[in-house]
Amino acid sequence: MPTLPTLCDIASSARAKRERRKDARPGELLAAALELFVEKGFAATRAEEVAKLAGVSKGTLFLYFSSKEELFKAVVRENISGRFSEWSAELETFEGNSADLLRYCMTAWWERVGSTKASGISKLMMSEAGNFPELAAFYQEEVVKPGNDLIRRVLQRGVDSGEFRQLNVEYGVYLLLAPMMFLALWRHSLGPCVAGNGELDPIAYLNTHIDNLLLGLTVRTPAAPNAS
Repeated sequence: MPTLPTLCDIASSARAKRERRKDARPGELLAAALELFVEKGFAATRAEEVAKLAGVSKGTLFLYFSSKEELFKAVVRENISGRFSEWSAELETFEGNSADLLRYCMTAWWERVGSTKASGISKLMMSEAGNFPELAAFYQEEVVKPGNDLIRRVLQRGVDSGEFRQLNVEYGVYLLLAPMMFLALWRHSLGPCVAGNGELDPIAYLNTHIDNLLLGLTVRTPAAPNAS
């Protein structure tokens, strides 16, 4: 005959559930904040809306994050800037040539960031940075600079190995950033409105851009003259 749970067992189980719920709250709040920041923008998103979507009180939100600004920074770190160490390690251990690395970086960006809600953060910053200079400075330090540095390293790798021609690497970074930023803006503006009518295939678009970019970057061996 099965033993009935005691009051102590029930209390212990309830405490364990509360602890699991407590541990999950920061992640739930970050997911809710990302959803609303991308949908409504930073200025229009209210803390109580984030708390409600996460299923907690506004007071609970402020137990984890001292302000809406700190909540936004945590969202950026969770979804983008906190992953730069991982991405940097991938760059260091990549075994293919620099053309393959460039293609891998751009398509991996789309799969991991561009195709997710996190890409809406770029659109948010472009539209609201002027009104929130502290957040703009934070984003510049934690996302823009390390992101540009990764791209710069890819290009410099190709130049140093003799695969890519000499170029102004500082400005070459923007050749790669341009299509990525276009896709981020497109996904969170016109993209959802043109499904089935001029819809864009992001991977095909990126590959077309990369193919043309490599035509300009790659050092080509001059053809040998025909024997007379």
